[in-house]
Amino acid sequence: MKNVLVTGATDGIGLETARQLLARDLRVLVHGRNEDKASRSARTLATIADGTRVTPVWGDLSSMRQVVALAQQVQEHAPVLDVLINNAGVFQRNRVLTEDGFETTMAVNHFAVFLLTSRLLPAVSAAPAGRIVTVSSIAHSGADLDLDDLTFAHGFEGYDVYAASKLANILFTRSLARRLPPKPVTANVLHPGVIDTKLLHAGFDIRGASLEQGARTSVYLAVSEQVASVSGKYYVDSREATPSRQARHDGLADGLWAASERLLRDFL
Repeated sequence: MKNVLVTGATDGIGLETARQLLARDLRVLVHGRNEDKASRSARTLATIADGTRVTPVWGDLSSMRQVVALAQQVQEHAPVLDVLINNAGVFQRNRVLTEDGFETTMAVNHFAVFLLTSRLLPAVSAAPAGRIVTVSSIAHSGADLDLDDLTFAHGFEGYDVYAASKLANILFTRSLARRLPPKPVTANVLHPGVIDTKLLHAGFDIRGASLEQGARTSVYLAVSEQVASVSGKYYVDSREATPSRQARHDGLADGLWAASERLLRDFL
């Protein structure tokens, strides 16, 4: 039975993604910010699937120390991890620094993704055909990144920082795909659509499409044989799409990778 980790799986798109994966007879590790949230979601999901296929794991993704602990938990439950879905994301209206000195949106949406993926790469590589799936957003389209100011100390606007973090997701995925051997691991990234989630309400005060639709492309990239050998691509509505010019800037991608390694060196 294949093992899948879904981060941010206590509500919204993540919870629905876990539900759809369980419907396909996979074993799902359900991540929450803390033990209580993860366990409650796991109990909810166990009512629609065999409870032995649902495992709670937890860790606050704004804390790199907890990201490391989360990776250790996952490896204990699933030494072979077939799919890692980096789904968790936040939108902060104000600039708040984490315990590690990172800006919170960038910490959760990019640095935690970089660190967790790096820590879990041995487990994903142990699978016959491991997959790494990261949830970005169409918000990346107008974004840019100042690699000398990844804490956004010189001008902070919530939407711009969120958009920059989603650009970082695509740049990270493209860099990762170029660094991975051709097989057995692939890495792809997606826009889930404008979906009716807490993040959408809090950040943009609008309504969106259904959670079922929002999970569809993540699940497609996690299980479809049509993308079994595809890597480094961006998907919308389960189809390959072209991201922004900045998202296709290999120099920026390499610079972000180097900066991330430097800033995370105490945790990698």
